[in-house]
Amino acid sequence: MPQDRNALKSRAREVIATSNPRVLSVGLVYLVLTVVLSTLGARVMSVNISESEAMNYLNYAMNGNYEYALRYAETMTPPPTAYAINALLMFVAAIVGAGFTIFLLNTLRNRQPCFANLLDGFGFWWKLLILDLLQSLLIGLWSLLLIVPGVMAHYRYAQALYILIDDPTKSPVQCLRESKAMMNGHKMELFKLDLSFLGWYLLEMIPYVGYAVQVWSVPYVGMTKALYYETLLGSNVWSYTPDYPA
Repeated sequence: MPQDRNALKSRAREVIATSNPRVLSVGLVYLVLTVVLSTLGARVMSVNISESEAMNYLNYAMNGNYEYALRYAETMTPPPTAYAINALLMFVAAIVGAGFTIFLLNTLRNRQPCFANLLDGFGFWWKLLILDLLQSLLIGLWSLLLIVPGVMAHYRYAQALYILIDDPTKSPVQCLRESKAMMNGHKMELFKLDLSFLGWYLLEMIPYVGYAVQVWSVPYVGMTKALYYETLLGSNVWSYTPDYPA
């Protein structure tokens, strides 16, 4: 059954306004954690290059000493351990992101949502890792055939994370298969929903201002997509009013 994206977005705003704890407050904590993790990752991957070192590299390259230039460039690149640490930090951020999704679903379902939900993803982190790797691999392989197949693959597996969150006993492969079945006939629908947030996505890209925008846009988009998943399950998200604690 087609979903009314304007109604979903309106419902998301209603839930955000009445939630307890506030979706915006938990979203802010989530954003702070991701910024800290990304900053640490950038710091680990950064290489301090002096002006003299940069000039030496340019001189080697301009004089045709490409072998020396290449060797010199290798000395200025981050060590393998830096890449490993950065990958670990990125994965921790992904786990916290899954925790935020858990919080959003708990809020919708009135299942005692709390700030600690942000850490719930660590309970099945290995499955989150496998799911992320498989999903990235599948989307990447389809993208080799051109952009459109890659985009379709992205939306085909868009509900896999929600499915795993709902039942962590399921295997990542099973979640991908169930997402494929769930999204049959709904890929364009979800694409249009994402497209309706294009303005927010563009504002998020503005330096510094983007951080302030995300305080609203990340919870807003996340809640709307959580509602969309609920409607795919057949839940009536329009008539009930969760009994949030005072």
